[in-house]
Amino acid sequence: MFTVDKEELIKDIKKLINPSVVVIGDMAIDEMIYGSTDRISREAPVLILRHYNTKIILGAASNAANNIASLNGGKVSVIGTYGKDYYAPILLSTFKNHGVNTEYMVEDESRATTVKTRISGSCSQSVTQQIVRIDRETTTPLSKEIEDKILHNMEIAIPKHDAVILSDYNIGNLTENVINKAIELCKKYNKIIVVDSQKDLERFQGVTSMTPNQPDSEKFVGFFIKDKETMQKAGQEMLKKTNAESVLITLGGDGMALFEKNGSFEKIPVFNKTDVFDVTGAGDTVVATYTLAMAAGLSKKNAAVIGNLAASIVIRYFGCATTTIEELIATLEKMNFNAITTK
Repeated sequence: MFTVDKEELIKDIKKLINPSVVVIGDMAIDEMIYGSTDRISREAPVLILRHYNTKIILGAASNAANNIASLNGGKVSVIGTYGKDYYAPILLSTFKNHGVNTEYMVEDESRATTVKTRISGSCSQSVTQQIVRIDRETTTPLSKEIEDKILHNMEIAIPKHDAVILSDYNIGNLTENVINKAIELCKKYNKIIVVDSQKDLERFQGVTSMTPNQPDSEKFVGFFIKDKETMQKAGQEMLKKTNAESVLITLGGDGMALFEKNGSFEKIPVFNKTDVFDVTGAGDTVVATYTLAMAAGLSKKNAAVIGNLAASIVIRYFGCATTTIEELIATLEKMNFNAITTK
């Protein structure tokens, strides 16, 4: 039976304000363009969209940093690249507006600043729907010159922070040398290091924890997670292959499963069921909150529970969203803990 102490969790959540974190990885912004339409162009059979709003949101690894800044008051730095283009100052200014430190970011003229542009429209008496998405990104690995600058900045930044997140969106910033150097520095300075990656988890050896979702975990181990037996088998195999201290598998509507190297296993149910509007960025919220909690000295179980709680809040909003310590506590206080059970 899954058990958790409500008052203990509230005390633990308040500790999230203290640690500092550096996020290393693939930084990006989501450009959300909205408009209305009521006619077709004479030039081609396409909609004419009358623009009424553009919203810039921090996405990919940037979203993890934004989630941390929202929780700890801005004690977070980012290490990644941006191009010499129109969107570079937009990325940097958006970071600064959200309280994220950008002094360790590196300009790379050979790469595009990563931008995911979503164009959405509506007509009278209809809901807004996405029409097209445009991706601007360079996915080749970093050049040696840029990689050396990243490594140098890591050597300066990591000792100054309590924890590190490696956020991999397969855009090329997390090269083998960057990964290995981050792990080496975290071990040298006794820092928490957590990985959020969609593939090739064996590249990350000996980290504190990793937070793959169920589909990515299944691809990694080569079989489906369909019951408690296969879930435990997958967790143990992932621990063995990555030599991680723990693995937190996110299971969508089925909650989370936490595996630790000492053999302990905890199935964490979804205990704050709400209407789901958008799961975009929920994984970033989990890794941000989970890492911050462990850096604050919480047990991995309580860190995972708080990550679960944070994700249940942000999925109620469209696009990448964040939460706060106050919102976490308020949500927790309203919950009926007698209804919490493990399947």
